[in-house]
Amino acid sequence: MLNADSGHIGNGIKKFYDPIERAEETAQIVCRGNQRKYYRFRPARFYGGIGTADCLGCCLRCLFCWSWDKVVRPGRYGKFYSPQQVAGKLTTIAYKKRFRQVRISGNEPTLARDHLLHVLEQIPGDIRFILETNGILIGHDSTYARDLSRFGNLYVRVSVKGTGEAEFSRLTGADSSGFGLQLGALENLARFNVTTHPAVMVSFSSPENIKAFRRRLREIHEEFEEFEVEELVLYGTVKERLIKAGLSYNFVLKYFVFPGHKNSNP
Repeated sequence: MLNADSGHIGNGIKKFYDPIERAEETAQIVCRGNQRKYYRFRPARFYGGIGTADCLGCCLRCLFCWSWDKVVRPGRYGKFYSPQQVAGKLTTIAYKKRFRQVRISGNEPTLARDHLLHVLEQIPGDIRFILETNGILIGHDSTYARDLSRFGNLYVRVSVKGTGEAEFSRLTGADSSGFGLQLGALENLARFNVTTHPAVMVSFSSPENIKAFRRRLREIHEEFEEFEVEELVLYGTVKERLIKAGLSYNFVLKYFVFPGHKNSNP
């Protein structure tokens, strides 16, 4: 049974969890053979218009998550879909709305590896597939990046939680080693020539930490330092969770500008 409060308590951390173990635990709930649980299929305005499949199940517990209840209680929502069904729904939305791209969003798409790869195999080449991921599993196993490299219409957006190990743990409740796995995902994807870019949650970071992190990203790939800014948006109960955890935040873009930055939203 997943604990909705696992990792976070009051003004501190009760116990850090292993995100890889959490991924395996969650997969038992949201994966069934080659099927995966989803709770919604929809057109969305982001990226200039995109067909979206919202999946269930994640290996992190980000306090700022807009889909918190579904992340911590994946068994309560949605139903199972085959790769053929998911690809069909996404393609139908894209062609009906004249979108040129689709994505799996909501929770963490990479939990169901075989399912995801089979979905990708059935997306027409003229439709771009944007994979929104925290990168944990791709950083843990480089063969995941190798498998993804087969798809020429794939773009991977790695959502990095904070600008360092300590921030990562405060924001997710996970062991700090998970931050290294996120960077490892960027390394693995770049090594296998998968089109990828980092999006970084910076609303809990000082300008000094942001600048230092840009240097770390540049060491992986020179283009990564001009990352996408993932700003905090106070959806639903997000503010309440942040206050309970004793986390202060700011809207960094008011005083810190990134070269080529783009805002991001669900």
